[in-house]
Amino acid sequence: MAPNLAAVAGSCADDNLPANRTYAHCAALGPLGATLHWTYDAKTAQLSLAFVAATTPGANGTGVGWVSWALNPTGDGMKGAQALLALRTSAASPYRGNPPAYVVNTYNLTGHRALGGDSTPIAYKASDLAAELGADGRARVYGRLKLGNSGANGGVLNQVWQVGASVTGGTPAPHAMGADNLAAKDKLDLLRGTTSAAGADSATQKRNIHGILNVVSWGVLLPMGAIFARYLKTFQSADPAWFYLHVTCQLIGYGVGVSGWATGINLGNESQGVTYTDHRNIGIAVFALGTLQILALFLRPKKEHKYRAYWNMYHHSVGYTVIVLGVVNIFKGMSILGVEQKWRTAYIAAVCVLVVAAAALEAITWGVVVRRRKAEGKAYNGAANGHHLPH
Repeated sequence: MAPNLAAVAGSCADDNLPANRTYAHCAALGPLGATLHWTYDAKTAQLSLAFVAATTPGANGTGVGWVSWALNPTGDGMKGAQALLALRTSAASPYRGNPPAYVVNTYNLTGHRALGGDSTPIAYKASDLAAELGADGRARVYGRLKLGNSGANGGVLNQVWQVGASVTGGTPAPHAMGADNLAAKDKLDLLRGTTSAAGADSATQKRNIHGILNVVSWGVLLPMGAIFARYLKTFQSADPAWFYLHVTCQLIGYGVGVSGWATGINLGNESQGVTYTDHRNIGIAVFALGTLQILALFLRPKKEHKYRAYWNMYHHSVGYTVIVLGVVNIFKGMSILGVEQKWRTAYIAAVCVLVVAAAALEAITWGVVVRRRKAEGKAYNGAANGHHLPH
């Protein structure tokens, strides 16, 4: 595949990759003067890449250190990164002028500790690993990674890169801790060919908006509306307030949910070749059933109507189905987006609060109903006994 326009602009044009190394996208990464070229095949989940960065120059102008690029499936820093690291060997390279040869090791970076001279297994199947030192003193690292499900997280992954000053006895020495070294990380959008040092480009922002809208609507407001309807109406003092609370939550929740659904459809149209079948199908089902619920409000029979009982059964069953499917789909969406654990935990806590509130209200309302029935039974028996008293 021929490189796109980005690959011939700015620092990318200075990389002078070999003719047999062409990629669909290229981006200047900023810190440490690094660039990344890549092609991502969504069907096979394979990422082909070339990472270019300057090693620390020695006295003769040739690079003598190491360079590394990594994807991090669990966070946005070094810990948990799955790294490709090119380091100098003692052998000479066949390159013009015979600068030091480079070998590519893989490392699973489990923490801030010294690396050994040998590769360790990483989460991705790596192949076609190679590295060379260009005439400009910058190292070029090549490779292919089979990303599997990691590449499906909305096509946006955390990347980290680094350079080191030296290699001692085949072992990369620790890198410096300067501002550029600490800032060498951002997000890589595999599909749209962009990076985002600020943590969210426009595509990522759309995904986040899509997720937030759906969490607020299907995941919070609709369950709250159902709780108001099921439990508050038991209390005579809450009538008709419970009904207005219920309708308000459901209408606002549905409106916000429609916005989230529309944003998801737009994201799907912008991500040709990338389909999350289960998430999409459940989302369509939730939207369709939610729409039926709203339309059913206009067909709601009066309390004394003979069909009111059937309408209630329909309304309750469809409503609870929408809530369950909505919550399930929210968790699927979080997996697709690769949401940080703290946000997952926050939503799980919100769901637990709703469940606990529902359980407590269930017990309270049953107690109210039982006491009310006992009182009504006593009143009925008293009236019946009084009916037979002599005048």
